[in-house]
Amino acid sequence: MLKKLGFDFSHFRGDFFGGLTAGIVALPLALAFGVQSGLGPSAGLYGAIFIAFFAALFGGTNTQISGPTAPMTALSTLIIAGIVASFDGDVTKALPSILVVFLLAGLLQILLGVIGIGKYIKYMPYPVVSGFMTAIGVIILITQIAPAVGYYPGDDSPYVETFKPLAEETILEGILLDEVDEDILVLEDFEETIKRAEQITPAEIDDKSQKLASDSGKGVIGSIKTLPNALKNIKLLELLLTLATIFIIYGFKRITTLIPSALVALLVVSGVAYFAGLDYYPIKEIPAGFPVPQWNMFTDLSFASISPYLLSAVILSFLGAIDSLLTSIVADNMTKTKHQPNKELIGQGIGNSIAAFFGGLPGAGATIRTVVNINSGGKTRLSGMIAGLLLLTILLLLGPVASKIPAAVLAGILITVGIGVMDYKGLKAIPYMPSSEVAILLIVLVLSTFWNLVYAVGIGLVIAALIFMKMIGDLTVKKSDVKSVNELPWADELDFPQNLKEEVFIKHIEGPLFFGSTNDLQALANQIPTTASTAVIRMDKSDYMDQSGLFTLEDILMDLSNKKINVLFVGIPEQPKYMMERIDLIPNLVPEENIFDNFEDCLNWVKANVKDVY
Repeated sequence: MLKKLGFDFSHFRGDFFGGLTAGIVALPLALAFGVQSGLGPSAGLYGAIFIAFFAALFGGTNTQISGPTAPMTALSTLIIAGIVASFDGDVTKALPSILVVFLLAGLLQILLGVIGIGKYIKYMPYPVVSGFMTAIGVIILITQIAPAVGYYPGDDSPYVETFKPLAEETILEGILLDEVDEDILVLEDFEETIKRAEQITPAEIDDKSQKLASDSGKGVIGSIKTLPNALKNIKLLELLLTLATIFIIYGFKRITTLIPSALVALLVVSGVAYFAGLDYYPIKEIPAGFPVPQWNMFTDLSFASISPYLLSAVILSFLGAIDSLLTSIVADNMTKTKHQPNKELIGQGIGNSIAAFFGGLPGAGATIRTVVNINSGGKTRLSGMIAGLLLLTILLLLGPVASKIPAAVLAGILITVGIGVMDYKGLKAIPYMPSSEVAILLIVLVLSTFWNLVYAVGIGLVIAALIFMKMIGDLTVKKSDVKSVNELPWADELDFPQNLKEEVFIKHIEGPLFFGSTNDLQALANQIPTTASTAVIRMDKSDYMDQSGLFTLEDILMDLSNKKINVLFVGIPEQPKYMMERIDLIPNLVPEENIFDNFEDCLNWVKANVKDVY
């Protein structure tokens, strides 16, 4: 039955070991990305399970292993932080809105695949990708400094104390907003307000202060602001656990690459810390059992909370598409196969949609995990499905054990991910790159790191597009030719009557008449001598006209009409003629009888109708 559905079991042994190895590699990364996102390790694990399985099942790259990745997690973290802030720091209340945004991103990916956008994703400008990827690395490194040294702003009592006035103000503001919603807030009578305010307990203020302190340390700016406190409160044990993790990850690779070094670091450092009874900071508890559907993402949906993040969902879907298809190309090169880009997008979209429904992080095709799968024998989509099933088995059987992992270990893993994800190739090429591309890379890098990933990519794309249009415009103008007959006549103009050269001015337009060439056209129009009573515009070699060129031509024709200069057109191609007819340049400014298919007919008209005056 399964074979009839398109499953190939002839490579099952290779697929089994490939999926098994890739799943093991994915485990520590999934937990680490979950912690980084702010939703906890379980979110990363859920995302890895469902995306790996369903993206493989429905995707178009046989050996692809999918799950949360560094770029997708970085953007997801930004979205999560923004929505949580709009819910007054309450992750539980914000979760439905967060998951809806993730769901929308998945559905958009499906749409991208259905309408066939997959084959166009490859046109993303490299400087934008390079700046974005390097920014991801910088963001991860900066935000992991505090966890690496065991500093958590919400646990720093003196620091939390400074937020008490703001906590009281925030709680009171919440009471007033509640009363507005209940239509009981009356300016002349604050008795109800005072009554509710008196019920605020010190514990509530402490809890709010702790949340505000924790939120203040999130993101790059927050991490930098709390860095002095982190350096003053370094916990030696946490720092040693982080350093040991990093040392094993890099050191074990020198011994062998058959066993994932991140997994070795996770098991060894966590095992030593746990069995030695060390007083370390553990990750959040991973719920036992099968992931539960998040029905409240539909029942408790607040459109007002997700509307500012609709663009983020679009960018998240495109980022996942780019991330996945780049990995698909790597897989093609290794396996000498060819992936189906649109089908791959549909598979990724289905995986992300289902992951969101179960509370998982969004993800994409993961290069390292895919390479591991191929090198371990994976050849068909069964390998990705096996990787997902392995992670599900670990969740069901070892969830409570995984909850004992030190947070510092995951910080160490993330630091190595941050170092590895940066685009060193692009950075090394900066001295040799065109200044415009260097500017795009640096703008995207800086804006992504210190402002907003979504807007940074958008700004980078706009700048890249403008620079590209200017470059193509300049090149086209150089190749185009707009000259008078007195400078460079064409072959069929050599017999033009010498006595009429003062009365007739011939203009050549070679190449497209578009926004980049309009200045030259306007300048040449001003060169028509006052002796000319007739202007001949030859468009035999101009196959395209855009709106800018059309309106420039209209202005020139109106100016020549005011000067009583008769205009003749020769050899207008189909597209420019259609454009001229659409706004009635033909026949209002250029009568049909003034349009000629060839210069010979035009010359006969000139000889018959233009008088020799000068």
